[in-house]
Amino acid sequence: MNQEKTENRIPFVTKPVSRIFFGTAIDPLLAGQDQDELLDAVIESGINTLDMARNYQKAETVVGRWMKKRGCRDQLVLLSKCGHPTAFGRKRVSERDIREDYEKTAEALGTSYIDIYLLHRDDPDVPVGEIVELFNAMHQEGKIGAFGGSNWTYQRISEANAYAKAHNLIPFSVSSPNFGLAEQVEDLWGGGCVSISGPEQAEARAWYRKENMPIVAYSSLGRGLFSGRVTYQERDKASKVMDKFAMKGYACPQNFERLRRCEILAEKKGVSVSQIALRWIFTQDLNTYAVIGTGNPSRMTQNLNALNIPMTKEEAEYLNLEREGLQ
Repeated sequence: MNQEKTENRIPFVTKPVSRIFFGTAIDPLLAGQDQDELLDAVIESGINTLDMARNYQKAETVVGRWMKKRGCRDQLVLLSKCGHPTAFGRKRVSERDIREDYEKTAEALGTSYIDIYLLHRDDPDVPVGEIVELFNAMHQEGKIGAFGGSNWTYQRISEANAYAKAHNLIPFSVSSPNFGLAEQVEDLWGGGCVSISGPEQAEARAWYRKENMPIVAYSSLGRGLFSGRVTYQERDKASKVMDKFAMKGYACPQNFERLRRCEILAEKKGVSVSQIALRWIFTQDLNTYAVIGTGNPSRMTQNLNALNIPMTKEEAEYLNLEREGLQ
């Protein structure tokens, strides 16, 4: 449990993939502001994978402009997501919507190929076979590499992969649920957010462990809960740091207790709270990649350094409220 590779391989992705993904859903990128120095620093830190989505406002356009200036597309692994519902709740898990999103993403990024392509939400009314067939067609067309789902239940992924096996097709090989030390107690945005965190999701984690499916964990630091800007002593002021979605999903007594224990262990090891919470993720015997969004380049280096912080099984259990204390 003491060391973690800083990169690994994902099926159908031709390049190594960094264990930390840079999350582009941060205010400057969403607003369309050039962030060349930040993106340069991210890549220089050792992170080569960017997490994006068609509905992340202007983030893909910002990344596309930066890649064109730097000529660095071939050095990167690009993940984007499609098929997010409309603001009025219309589900968009259809060939027309998926292909339309793909074309807009490809144009914004200035590329003809997305390394990892995910459906942002599921629609259980759509047969999984239709989705598997479509993604296989797009893979054969050279448009996408690996594909899968974000906010898909493990049961639906299992069903999709059973279909793929029965029809000699490429299966889903990536999933992006919420996962981290913080337990997600409520659906942050509504519309089918899926978490595999917390004691109630043990069965889901067992499935991922058995299948060894890559997990791209979003909100892996509790959407600011473990950023270091929230403290246990001033937890009543958390709403000044965490947005309303984070407060809805993560501001609960058990998560604040996890924060308190992170603070204790961080002080003991001489590292930050966010490093402790991030390191915990990689002690879980799961094939996990963590999405981290920050406008501070030094934080990205800290995040990578967290992968090599020693952490025992007992410490990990203590952080997750599975044991009372440490010897």
